[in-house]
Amino acid sequence: MQHDDVIWSIINGSFCSHKVNTKTGRFCRNEYNLTGLCNRQSCPLANSQYATIREENGILFLYMKTIERAAFPDRLWEKVKLSRNLETALRQINENLIYWPLFIRQKCKQRFLKITQNLIRMRKLKLKRQKKLVPIQRKIDRREKRKEEKALIAAKLETTIEKELLERLKKGTYGDIYNFPLMAFEKAMDNAETESEAEEDDEEEMEYEENTNVEYVAADDFEESDLSDIEEAGTENEEEAEEKLRETMAKRKARVKIEYEMQTEGPSTSKMLNF
Repeated sequence: MQHDDVIWSIINGSFCSHKVNTKTGRFCRNEYNLTGLCNRQSCPLANSQYATIREENGILFLYMKTIERAAFPDRLWEKVKLSRNLETALRQINENLIYWPLFIRQKCKQRFLKITQNLIRMRKLKLKRQKKLVPIQRKIDRREKRKEEKALIAAKLETTIEKELLERLKKGTYGDIYNFPLMAFEKAMDNAETESEAEEDDEEEMEYEENTNVEYVAADDFEESDLSDIEEAGTENEEEAEEKLRETMAKRKARVKIEYEMQTEGPSTSKMLNF
């Protein structure tokens, strides 16, 4: 036979594994405790007739303990599923605890309302869009970075080897027997042709620039008298034209070089005049 007063005197005066002493009061960590406080009315061990409300995966249950089942610990607590409807659940609590103490009945209703409100808040928070914290995997990032660097080095090495082999192939180092893909060889030869064409174009441009050394002078540097003198010089002899041009251009500073050809009975000769 269980004696509640004896059990409470032992728990209250000595050690209890569920009891927690703080500066503000004493609390109980037993999962079946109705209020969470360590006192005579709320202790689930020192009361032969006890009831509480528990939540399992979003479903609320009413747990009831009676002294008649004390001999069978696995069947000590009777579990009753409560409805999601508030009025129906409160009616179920009243029906199952009709002859129980008023303190237990009221505390079960309060606990049921509190847990229901917590479940409603949890559902609302779950439906809201929340930010997801993604951890930074630094080891994996460093590993991937090292792999990329090694791949770049290997790619550069392959290109250098390919260029070296093509150079040896052009020089005929390996003779007439080759064992390589035809498409790769054609691609390399096309690249070599384009490079040679580009070099030839650059050389032609350089030669054209060297041959066409032309200097431009403003129109104010010449006078109409100078142009008329040059036209008259064309009709006279070669020696007279040179003398007149030297006399006219001696008055001015040397500004431009003019190259012209004189048609004579013999082969044409070119002259360079400094202005």
